[in-house]
Amino acid sequence: MQVRRMSLDHLAAVVEIDHASFKLPWSERAYQYEMTGNSAARCWVSEVDAQVVAMLIIWMILDEAHIATIATHPEFRRRGIAKRLLMDALISAREEGARSAMLEVRAGNEAAQEMYKLFGFKAVGLRKKYYKDNNEDAVLMTLENLDDVHLIHGDAM
Repeated sequence: MQVRRMSLDHLAAVVEIDHASFKLPWSERAYQYEMTGNSAARCWVSEVDAQVVAMLIIWMILDEAHIATIATHPEFRRRGIAKRLLMDALISAREEGARSAMLEVRAGNEAAQEMYKLFGFKAVGLRKKYYKDNNEDAVLMTLENLDDVHLIHGDAM
């Protein structure tokens, strides 16, 4: 598996992963903007045998890394791909000056919440009716100290 920066060549695969993963997927145009027009965005993909199998977008806001989206193609889940992708992206964010990270996750997505906890994320709040497709709440999770990210490599993988 290889983690690399997302490029426009990855766009079709990224959109496919997003549509296969979420009830409210982003549009192709939104991903184009993240890659070409959003200076805060850091866009990543994971490839297996030159095939894009996972994607992640982080927004760098001051000294915080906001995980905007992360998904693994359904056929490649439960192989540690998302963990590796998230770890590499968080380490890169730390190297750019991020000191903490945050994200929102569906309250019912316990598998994702457990993965984030492996990295030290903690649930710190609830955003009521955050998801517009079914009014599901989002759990707000934060990782206070990105300096600890290197310590999780063995635990998370």
